[in-house]
Amino acid sequence: MSSLPPVVNLQAFEAVARRRSFALAAAEMHLTASAVSHQVARLEAHLGARLLERSAHGVRLTAAGERYLERVSGALAAIGLATEDVKQGVSNSLYLHCSPSLATLWLMPRLPSFAKANPDIVLNLSATPTHSDFALGPAEIDIRYGVPHWPDLVVEPLFEERIVPMASPAFIRAHRLDSVDQLARVPLIQSNVSVVQWTDWFATHANRRAPERFALRFDRAQMAMDAATLGLGVALESATLAARLLHDGKLRPVFGLEPSIRVKAHFVVYPARHALRPPVEAFLAWIHAEAAKGGESPAPARARTGTRRGRP
Repeated sequence: MSSLPPVVNLQAFEAVARRRSFALAAAEMHLTASAVSHQVARLEAHLGARLLERSAHGVRLTAAGERYLERVSGALAAIGLATEDVKQGVSNSLYLHCSPSLATLWLMPRLPSFAKANPDIVLNLSATPTHSDFALGPAEIDIRYGVPHWPDLVVEPLFEERIVPMASPAFIRAHRLDSVDQLARVPLIQSNVSVVQWTDWFATHANRRAPERFALRFDRAQMAMDAATLGLGVALESATLAARLLHDGKLRPVFGLEPSIRVKAHFVVYPARHALRPPVEAFLAWIHAEAAKGGESPAPARARTGTRRGRP
């Protein structure tokens, strides 16, 4: 550990890089701008690399600074969170990261039951489209969306989903949608990051090519569903994530649930060593039980793929 620079040097660099200003970083750290500048200079000398470029227009990161900030910011955040837990006497904290649409549409409505069953666990939830780096950040469990290829991690499918065309009842009535062929003549909503695209659905259920142009494109499932509820077109989305909107009548499967594509695209991911912590074990048991309740065709609980380390 002798190669580690002093933490205060790292804090000064992170604050300047985030604020793009020595003065603002100094105010945040309750130091003078000169003192912050000296701390950053010591870090650069320790690394033998220039991290920041100073000019009359402000501060910008060098290429080395960008890479270094990406690696150390998560580590500093983890240290800060661990420190707060100790100061506040929190021993049963759980740090969870989740893909944004699943967090909002599926996980959040179910969290009261987790809190009720585990009142002693302090849950910290973040939701971004970027997967957690377990080596750098505080996350102990990551609920990911996509095609699973995450070596050296435990990967557990959450549930199987039906991906179906859905629209508002008013839109379906206005366009008198009753056959697959009509979809080619109405506005379609594209989810850019979905593992199932319109090309897949048309090839499977319409035996024709999908339209090349779309009325709207989004990079979040929730935004695509919101656009569909507003009558802006037909979205191709998960009936599992849309369950509340379907139940409330804000959306309807255009042709029912049968012309669907079934996928397993949401996964609970974590290093095997994390499962040794009771809060992690409790959350894993709870979320698989919830998935089994609410999924149309849930995957077997706790089915694992990937490399397992640190477990007996």
